[in-house]
Amino acid sequence: MDAPGYNCFVDRDRMDAAIQDLGPKELSCTDVQELKQLARQGYWAHSYALRGKVYQRLIRDIPCRTVTPDASVYSDIVGKIVGQHSGSSLPLPEFVDNTQVPSYCLNPQGEGAVRKILLCIANQFPDVSFCPALPAVVALLLHYSMDEAECFEKACRILACNDPSRKLIDQSFLAFESSCMTFGDLVNKYCQAAHKLMVAVSEDVLQVYADWQRWLFGELPLSYFSRVFDVFLVEGYKVLYRVALAILKFFHKVRAGQPLESDNVKQDIRAFVKDIAKTVSPEKLLEKAFAIRLFSRKEIQLLQMANEKALKQRGITVKQKSVSLSRRQFVHLAVHAENFHSEVVGVREMRDIWSWVPERFALCQPLLLFSSLQHGYSPEAQGLQGSAVQKGGVCGAYLSTDWAERNKFGGKLGFFGTGECFVFRLQPEVQRYEWVVIKHPELTRPVSSENTTSLPSLCHSASPDASDRLSPFLAARHFNLPSKTESLFMAGGNDCLIIGGGGGQALYIDGDLNRGRTGHCDTFNNQPLCSENFLIAAVEAWGFQDPDTQ
Repeated sequence: MDAPGYNCFVDRDRMDAAIQDLGPKELSCTDVQELKQLARQGYWAHSYALRGKVYQRLIRDIPCRTVTPDASVYSDIVGKIVGQHSGSSLPLPEFVDNTQVPSYCLNPQGEGAVRKILLCIANQFPDVSFCPALPAVVALLLHYSMDEAECFEKACRILACNDPSRKLIDQSFLAFESSCMTFGDLVNKYCQAAHKLMVAVSEDVLQVYADWQRWLFGELPLSYFSRVFDVFLVEGYKVLYRVALAILKFFHKVRAGQPLESDNVKQDIRAFVKDIAKTVSPEKLLEKAFAIRLFSRKEIQLLQMANEKALKQRGITVKQKSVSLSRRQFVHLAVHAENFHSEVVGVREMRDIWSWVPERFALCQPLLLFSSLQHGYSPEAQGLQGSAVQKGGVCGAYLSTDWAERNKFGGKLGFFGTGECFVFRLQPEVQRYEWVVIKHPELTRPVSSENTTSLPSLCHSASPDASDRLSPFLAARHFNLPSKTESLFMAGGNDCLIIGGGGGQALYIDGDLNRGRTGHCDTFNNQPLCSENFLIAAVEAWGFQDPDTQ
């Protein structure tokens, strides 16, 4: 067999050892669904020449801005920007945030070329302010380009994609941070065992999840990253979430029950990803990734938009250079032994609860809105998260929608809320029960686009006040449910509060806050949270307070 036609940027010996060139040389497929399956199966993964042809075709077909820099622009500007400097001595643009160029079997000339291309991109895209994934993307594309100018053009087309439904790469700190928050939300729902481990071993779990893009764009070996990128070019950003979730699942499987190799779980995960070949093949990694039954792209977009909105409301849109004031500092301080007091739960239990709530509320600190021991047994406050304690047990719920929504039913008892609601038990043992559709997505299918309102209109809250941070993510109207019993989240009036319905009630509390009952319900598919009928010793309702408003 002829040797692969590597370009002048590739270290041939290292490349031969990393990826064997044994695959087909041509691809005649034009059907999108068939192309998706071929990408997942790795049809062109073992043909250096064919992968180059496929990348050329897929990137050429990306819809872009009218004026997108091409190869000729690179030829015109590279000399002026680089000057007499050698590639290896060139600084990296500020937008890469100190991310290093992964070697990916490039020789010194190739590594220098990546730096030159990144500087020229910075010149042509002043609006790109934060993009730590770009060095890895350019380093990979350089493999499959005839020269620097062609690689520059391919990277520019990825950055200049103007299809609003096709997100490819984060280009601002706001987009990057909201993606990290979205990933944390997805871990919370789809990798609960791994999430529990992260909460147990890390002081700030959100700092761990902030590293998720680094696992893919930099730490993954070339043979793995190229497989991920194959599918990414066909299917888009959602693939990245899938693979990162799969990595976390494999990390938990390997490390659960074992002492961590360092006192820094972030470093342990990075080391695991670098040496992932010891644990799982690229094929098995992708197999695991696509076995995760994520919600639709529209649902994830809604969550991403809600997280972006929460960051904007806090003024977190750019990375602070002098003092780090990111949301993650506040997460660590949110439930601190010195500033937290509850008659129902301890600091550790509240931290567990805080690790379950959507990440956009990790921007806030817990605020006690009502306590029956302080305010008596006639609550006027409305909160998002509450706990009830009865002798021998503590249970509660997180509620995604403001109780003021009950007023739209004109005094009648009616259910509202979204699939972000959940119920939990803290004593005698910790257990959380989420919306049944999360663990059993086969119960429903996302509503087809022709039967729904356009995406922007779905992102408006039902109420005009501060509660508009509450996302319609997992709103029941987005799903074809067989019956309403799977979407009875919360209801309330002067006589009672009800959490979860359909075949029973997960939690019922009478209007005087004296008595309660709990049982199985279809919405959460839960076991009773404590004794089925109980007297209430204390009730607390907690909300979320922005630290800047204290």
